Amino acid sequence: MKKLMTKHFSRWAAKQKIPKRELANTLTEIMAGNFEASLGGNIYKKRIRFDGQGKSGGGRTIICYKKDDRAIFVHGFAKNEKSNLSKKELIVFKELSKILLRLSPGEIEIAIKNKDLIEVKS
Repeated sequence: MKKLMTKHFSRWAAKQKIPKRELANTLTEIMAGNFEASLGGNIYKKRIRFDGQGKSGGGRTIICYKKDDRAIFVHGFAKNEKSNLSKKELIVFKELSKILLRLSPGEIEIAIKNKDLIEVKS
């Protein structure tokens, strides 16, 4: 099971000072079926806590997830920035999910080497 994040998400997580262990825990929860919403197209919304805060006041993440294959953080936002994704954003994330979940293992390794995708370490 590959646990990944996009470069865009990685920058956002660093800016929000989200601990790496919190990222790993969030993906473990998704794999256990614990998430706030299934948005269709293998897209899930999951709360994440910011350093020193609880989940309710923290952020929301958008994750592409295919059971027993891979989970990829693609987007994050603070709860106080917006309450939900727009219809246009959801369409874009569903298309991105199709692309990311179709990547072969070799293509994923190339993306990791190029730092387009970053592994989430436990």
